[in-house]
Amino acid sequence: MGGEVRDYRKLAKDILQAVGGEENVIGATRCATRLRIVLKRSDPKAKEKVGSMPGVITAVENNGQFQVVIGQHVGEVYDEFASLVNIDIAQEKNENKGTILNRVIATMSAVFAPFVYILAAAGILQGMLIIINLFSDNFIHTGTYQVLSFISWAPFTFLPIFIAITASKHFKTNTYIAVACCAALVSPTWAEMAAKIADGSSITFLGISLTETVYTSSVLPPLFLVWILSYLERFLNKRINEVVRPLFVPLLCMVLMVPLTVLLIGPVTTMGANGIANGYNFLAENAPIVAGAIIGGLWQAVVIFGVHWGVTPMVLANFDLYGRDSFQAYQTIAVVAQIGAVLGVIFKAKSQETRKVSISAAITGLFGITEPAIYGVTLRFKRPFIFGCISGCIGAIVASFFHPYYFAYAGLPGPLTIVNGINADYPMSIWGILVGSAIAIILPIVLIQIFGYGEDTTKDAGKFPLTEGKDASELLFNNSNENEETINAPFNGKVIPLSRVPDEVFSSGAMGQGLAIDPSDNKLYAPFDGTVVMVTPTKHAIGLRSTSGVEMLVHIGLETVTLDGKPFTLHVEDGAKIKKGDLLLQFDREFIQQQGLKAITPVIITNSNAYKEVIIENMKDSRLDQKLFTVVK
Repeated sequence: MGGEVRDYRKLAKDILQAVGGEENVIGATRCATRLRIVLKRSDPKAKEKVGSMPGVITAVENNGQFQVVIGQHVGEVYDEFASLVNIDIAQEKNENKGTILNRVIATMSAVFAPFVYILAAAGILQGMLIIINLFSDNFIHTGTYQVLSFISWAPFTFLPIFIAITASKHFKTNTYIAVACCAALVSPTWAEMAAKIADGSSITFLGISLTETVYTSSVLPPLFLVWILSYLERFLNKRINEVVRPLFVPLLCMVLMVPLTVLLIGPVTTMGANGIANGYNFLAENAPIVAGAIIGGLWQAVVIFGVHWGVTPMVLANFDLYGRDSFQAYQTIAVVAQIGAVLGVIFKAKSQETRKVSISAAITGLFGITEPAIYGVTLRFKRPFIFGCISGCIGAIVASFFHPYYFAYAGLPGPLTIVNGINADYPMSIWGILVGSAIAIILPIVLIQIFGYGEDTTKDAGKFPLTEGKDASELLFNNSNENEETINAPFNGKVIPLSRVPDEVFSSGAMGQGLAIDPSDNKLYAPFDGTVVMVTPTKHAIGLRSTSGVEMLVHIGLETVTLDGKPFTLHVEDGAKIKKGDLLLQFDREFIQQQGLKAITPVIITNSNAYKEVIIENMKDSRLDQKLFTVVK
């Protein structure tokens, strides 16, 4: 963000003009930091225009939304934007607008994101078993192996039940009914029936022949089941008397949806997933160089746009059909390339802060999570991201000559899952992945040492408040004569590094320096004397300014804007004067978690760049009487 001071209305007008005017806006909402706009059509140039505006941190497009990251002043900008556009569409309706592709991507993300770490953990366990079997021929015959093996396969075997839980929340239908229906799909009895059909027996339901399709490890059949169930349940709830509704709605849903899935939904969707998998496999088998170049070079760009969840059904179909998948092998090389780019920045950077963020991002990347690396380092400086994509492309092309495969599903492909490429029947597979990964990690390091990593493009919220008629230095320092200010923790809990927060806007450091706290209680207290400068309408976030000018954002939970203020009770108002230790807000931590959301709370110094240094205390747990930050002017 530049140094020019801008007013909220001017910024709102500039944003509206950049995104195509009022006629291109379907609706808009806001959270604690972002103005979320749903557009009829997207202009590729809009992100760059909006991202460079004074008062804007960055602009991203995600899940069909054009998101303008502003920071604590988003409320004022939203109010002005709303006055310029006729916004009378509810948030839920907005989310159902946009292209089919955006809606599919949003659904895949909502369904798989909550349990992807379970699949990743199971995949790592399978990799560990592969390594042990390499050094012990007898281990595979032991009871220990058998127990660990069925533990590692359990999340995949019962994947439809995981999908039932998350999809029911996304489609807003009864979770227990969804689980009951999807549990029937993975019933051992159905597996026995399908096996008999496969052997030539004829089994019918109401005179209609059943197919041999089984649904363990399946994705699309349970997903479509829950989607259609959401409509059926709402239909029945409106028409069945409330006295018998609790019994007859589940009964009718199960006896209608399970046979419908077994007869129609399951075979059709399975055929679709297998068709897409076979299409990719045809490319990988007949033009492996092309497949490797596309995935190795462009996969991390796909991650930026949030469409990476869309390949999950195809990958799982590959493992189900063939017991192997080349997509995740090339995907791993792309991930390793971004880690290499981050390492290149670490070796080249002179700034301690840049190196600190980069080291954290590199460690996270080891587990296959590249969002902190992308948003916090490589895309932030642009050049490392490009070098990473080029290196991933070259590494995957070289690997393609070895026909690399994964033989165990990796929820988060990355360095720790490379062992999933080991298989005695395909001995060259692991060598291809290792050679490709070596190129992917070394090449960006070399390129960055030669050409540098570019200039920091991060813009910081709160650096220059959007208020006319005041000098910037006066706003930033508030005429304080103190050189340092100590800020205590606002509540008790477990401290989490900002880079590990599963929200790229916070984890990248674009909002400012800080950390996150997983609260152990339900009360938020004032960390200093000052003023409440922002309270979101949904009460999930609060902005504070100390008497010396330090601006802090406390964002209770992640994506808690969707709870519409239900678990939050405010004890202060916008503009209120506060004293250190005052009770500001109470929240229901258990309710937040019951809704499938995380209570992890980012605590950010949003005007970090106004100070010489923000010292973050090294601690595992925070207490109200404990120092959290020291701000040095």
